[in-house]
Amino acid sequence: MLQSLPYELPELVTRAPLDIHHATVLPEWVDWNGHMNVAFYVTAFDEASGTFMRNMGLGRRYVDGKLGMTFVLETHVTYDREMREGAPMRFITQLLARDGKRVHLFHEMFHADQGYLAATNETIVMNIDYASRRSAPWPVPAAERLEELWATHKDLPRPTKVGRVMGLGKK
Repeated sequence: MLQSLPYELPELVTRAPLDIHHATVLPEWVDWNGHMNVAFYVTAFDEASGTFMRNMGLGRRYVDGKLGMTFVLETHVTYDREMREGAPMRFITQLLARDGKRVHLFHEMFHADQGYLAATNETIVMNIDYASRRSAPWPVPAAERLEELWATHKDLPRPTKVGRVMGLGKK
């Protein structure tokens, strides 16, 4: 376990939930239906997870310094309402759980101007040792930051779409 990181960490944001990632639907993300293609919802949510990791001190310098990286283990996306080219996106992120190597996150994507919920993403992300490419404990500074964030997130209401199971249901 890394006891320290060889770079200055960003100021930790602990709002509950986090509201720190914003983006815009890019022209190349739009399909022939005239809205954001399903693959790019995953891209946008991955960028929101990246913003979360940078907040923990585990951004590009973590990987470029060959210290570690993070891998997504599982993800589930719901598509609630379409987003069109140029639409501003606002992401709300909640830390649902954490352990010594993983985080369980829930992202909500909103149209930033109109306020509607466009999509959700539930994901589990694991810390990875750079050299072995195997799971590894969070570096101590990141683990401490996760605990500080957890203190502000642990009592938030659980989003209704967490843990959804896919199926057609019975009629």
